[in-house]
Amino acid sequence: MKKSVCLITGVGPGTGTALVKTFCADYEVAMLARSEQRLLDLSAEHETAHAFPCDVTDTAALQAVLADVEEKLGPPTIVVHNAVGGAFGSFMDIDPEVLNQNFQVNTMALLHLARLVAPAMVAAGEGAIVVTGNTSAYRGLANFAGFAPSKAAQRVLAEAIARDLGPKGVHVSYVAIDAVIDLPWTRKLYEGKPDEFFCQPMDIAAECYRLALQPRSAWSFSSVIRPFGENWSLNQ
Repeated sequence: MKKSVCLITGVGPGTGTALVKTFCADYEVAMLARSEQRLLDLSAEHETAHAFPCDVTDTAALQAVLADVEEKLGPPTIVVHNAVGGAFGSFMDIDPEVLNQNFQVNTMALLHLARLVAPAMVAAGEGAIVVTGNTSAYRGLANFAGFAPSKAAQRVLAEAIARDLGPKGVHVSYVAIDAVIDLPWTRKLYEGKPDEFFCQPMDIAAECYRLALQPRSAWSFSSVIRPFGENWSLNQ
């Protein structure tokens, strides 16, 4: 039988790659990212992983890629919006255009992506949209002014989409990662931190997979995950 399709945005070397490895065991995976070579390398490693280079902030390009995915693989039944734009600095220090660009990646790309994939999901009476985020979606720290507002808007948009699509059979969920993700550059930045300080990309991907396949009688919108050694920075 032909496998269902999972579309993943933001296929970088950390969480994005882990998502591909997790979902490609059971799905044809459409990988979206600006780095074509990274996608081609993953395609060479995984037979069911397919490269679709795209800048998700380019609405016309995103629409064209979705049409290409549907033609080659079929309509996505699961979408994971993992693309992220981030920046550090106070509201006085940041370039306002940086916040605008992050808003395009984190929030507007989600809006356009959901509008493109939702009709087919609703028609089928099933589907899942999972959005990866972090605790900036719940608070505005002084040095996160160029980033947190876009993540808060992303979370609220995802909730609005969930309230709309849920009764139509489409599950939407938001994963807030209250942690530093284990990557080479974060290990260097936080040199000396123990392993339990970091959140593993494959474990994040496993949570996204769990949410995407939740039974209808027990859907959850918000999921906050953190390493067992993390001092909680968000109380919920």
